[in-house]
Amino acid sequence: MFDSLMQLFRDLAGASDESHVFSDNDLRVATAALLVHLMSIDGEVDDTEADEIRKVLKRHYALSDDETDALIDFASKCDEESVDLYKFTSVLKRELDEKGRIQIIEMMWQLVFADGHIHEFEDNLVWRVSELLGVSRRDRIRMRQHVQGQIEKEAE
Repeated sequence: MFDSLMQLFRDLAGASDESHVFSDNDLRVATAALLVHLMSIDGEVDDTEADEIRKVLKRHYALSDDETDALIDFASKCDEESVDLYKFTSVLKRELDEKGRIQIIEMMWQLVFADGHIHEFEDNLVWRVSELLGVSRRDRIRMRQHVQGQIEKEAE
């Protein structure tokens, strides 16, 4: 009954597509919130970073443009309301295996390198998230080198 009522409200609001409905415990939201936090941690959000976060989330979760925008909007609100990273990393640690958690770190490095330079706050955040996700120092550095190598290869 409650689900039917919620669906009616979504339909009336023009959001009948279930994929536009995200919850706090959704691993997509947790990932996006960490990326949003990372994007803004240096105090500057440029178009390159905004484009990269959309590209990374859209590709990783096979989302449409509208779904990606809705996810980023919801994740931004969650990040603003959050007092720490544990809220997001605990979801990811619970839902993902080691390979999945390493992919999150790879996504973070892709965003860090998007604007062409690494800010110390960004580097520190990737380190902290890696620790909370149980990703080893070796894997964190390997992902950094992997992403950096991809960027250098694309620049050639």
